[in-house]
Amino acid sequence: MTQRYLSLRSLAVVGVAVLALSACGGAPKMPAKSNFTGPYPSDYAVHGVDVSKYQGDIDWRSAREAGVDFAFIKATEGGNHADDKFVQNWNGAKAAGIPRGAYHFVWWCRDPREEIEQFKRIVPVERDALPPVLDVEATPDSKTCKRTLHREEVLADMRIMLQEMERHYGRKPIIYVTVDFYQHVMHPDEFAEYPVWVRSVKHSPPVTYPGRRWAFWQYQSDGYVPGIRGKVDRNAFSGSRDQLVAWLENRL
Repeated sequence: MTQRYLSLRSLAVVGVAVLALSACGGAPKMPAKSNFTGPYPSDYAVHGVDVSKYQGDIDWRSAREAGVDFAFIKATEGGNHADDKFVQNWNGAKAAGIPRGAYHFVWWCRDPREEIEQFKRIVPVERDALPPVLDVEATPDSKTCKRTLHREEVLADMRIMLQEMERHYGRKPIIYVTVDFYQHVMHPDEFAEYPVWVRSVKHSPPVTYPGRRWAFWQYQSDGYVPGIRGKVDRNAFSGSRDQLVAWLENRL
């Protein structure tokens, strides 16, 4: 990244137990500016990652020192799958002082209530965490879930899951959405009362989600960050550090 990551050190809860892995050196680099039309990721001051078991064992202290300001951590998928690394990542990020939130990947062939019950069993209620995330994507290549996504049915399932998340965690959930899903299901203003986390790796959000306010932007899927082996998704927060603190303190 051409600009230096700045971590939210004022929020750090420094732990004594940190994963003992050697981190790759250097600082994260931004994707090429030619990839984007509109605002560039470095126009935003607060950056983070999202991770799952595929990132392996993460050295969260090194990631924080490299400037990771927040992390979204995969917790569950469908109604019966928990990510193998969730507990390790959840505890490791907190010990390193990185604000973090958990996300659930929706599997459209499961009952929506069953899915959120699974998430509630895995993810603790912690008032200093980021709001929970509902990850909604089409899965056309799935070998086990061939359901065709009809807009009104999908919206009804999402409402059930979002409302139960909000009831249980006392926070409005964040909706993670891809461009194709947004255009097919959520465009232009469905769930406008919820913050959204958008994926757009070739254009800035005003181009791919015109008129939609967003809270987080996943701008890179093949980034490299010290402390994390291999490729990782990278994200920007739309606001200032003070505003992220307000999210953590449940003031927004």
